[in-house]
Amino acid sequence: MAELEDHDRVAILTLESILDLKATAPLTEQLLAHRGTDIVVDASAVERLGAQSLQVLLSALATWQADGHQLQFRQPSDAFVESLQLFGVDAEPFLKHPHLTN
Repeated sequence: MAELEDHDRVAILTLESILDLKATAPLTEQLLAHRGTDIVVDASAVERLGAQSLQVLLSALATWQADGHQLQFRQPSDAFVESLQLFGVDAEPFLKHPHLTN
């Protein structure tokens, strides 16, 4: 299960190394638990990203944007970025680092 911390109103979610189908439900639950707040997703440990978990992350990006909150990815691993490219997903939203206010 992904690790989640709260730091002064900005949640920090540390992703698991393997984001396969089994990881999708817990990932969804943890993201939804912090809907309405700014969140930083630490993707530094990701070794494998499956299509279903990618779909959850893409949905989260769109949801946070629609809600007027920031969802920022911190230190995406090479494997995470390569997986995005293999799926044909623009990595830019996962690589930019907007400033989150605490």
